[in-house]
Amino acid sequence: MNFPVNKIKTAIIGASGYTGMELLRILLSHPSVELTAVTSRTEAGKRLDEVFPRFAKANAAQLKFSLPDPDAIAASGATVAFLALPHGIAAEIATALLERQIKVIDLSADFRLRSAAVYEEFYKHPHPATELLCEAVYGLPEIHGASIQSARLIASPGCYPTSIILPLIPLLKAKLIDPSTIVANSMSGVSGAGRKADVSLLFCECNESARAYGVPKHRHLSEIEQELSIAAGEPVTISFIPHLIPVNSGIVTTTTVKLAHGVGADQITAVLESAYGTQPFIRLLGQGKPADTKMVTRTNFIDIGFEIDTRTNRLILMSAEDNLGKGAGGQAVQSFNLMHDLQPTTGLDSW
Repeated sequence: MNFPVNKIKTAIIGASGYTGMELLRILLSHPSVELTAVTSRTEAGKRLDEVFPRFAKANAAQLKFSLPDPDAIAASGATVAFLALPHGIAAEIATALLERQIKVIDLSADFRLRSAAVYEEFYKHPHPATELLCEAVYGLPEIHGASIQSARLIASPGCYPTSIILPLIPLLKAKLIDPSTIVANSMSGVSGAGRKADVSLLFCECNESARAYGVPKHRHLSEIEQELSIAAGEPVTISFIPHLIPVNSGIVTTTTVKLAHGVGADQITAVLESAYGTQPFIRLLGQGKPADTKMVTRTNFIDIGFEIDTRTNRLILMSAEDNLGKGAGGQAVQSFNLMHDLQPTTGLDSW
């Protein structure tokens, strides 16, 4: 893999939210990227360094936010665009950009599901671009890397699904666990809810407090069960309980599942090592080592540990990631690197 002679002209659509800001943080120092367009309906006309003073010394600090006009984005020379937009809105922009021969990495939920009916069930409105569902590639690089390389539309996974799916997929494929017994408990920082005015997300509501929400049918269940079902070769239904915790960012997930008869720690270790031992952004902690959000925030790593409860014959999988990094912006850039034949770690190799 080699760096291109000319930098890849790139746009960020919806660049003023938390995920957009994370994409800016990564892409402004990415050696193969030239930002040519950043859009925001609320910040249109303002310079990048006005909205985010932290980027004042960046090469693109004078770039102005614009409205998300597909023709203007195409005129900027962008050949690829990251979409950090709400579901339902992203699909319309994605369709217009694809028509203009601009590749799309979408961080919304609009193209993560293969079924329009499931999308409508979980997101409460008809899918706005059903013709693209069969083309979109689920952007989990460690699982779908080969398909990502040749794709023009990437559906980047949700933050919770990444923390649940990655530990489970190799074990489901190897038939080491009972897919009917999966229970996932996740805790997320407040930035996971987005940068918006919401009473439930105010400091005094979240600080020194923790609570479950979205129970029993959080929207991310749809893509979690889709990907786990593909891995297991049969329909998989799980229990998923997300929680909000008083930290800015980070997700920690504890997933429990019954082991198949006779399966022990050595087999779990061997299967995870075989699947992920050479993956640059998955750190396998091994048995008896819980994952800690403090070790992954501001990075693109996901840490995975496990333990076995011999009393109940249940496997306890423990994972941690940054919901804005591996759970959003960082993972999207990882896919960008694959699409452009770059090293997967390019622009992401930070500790």
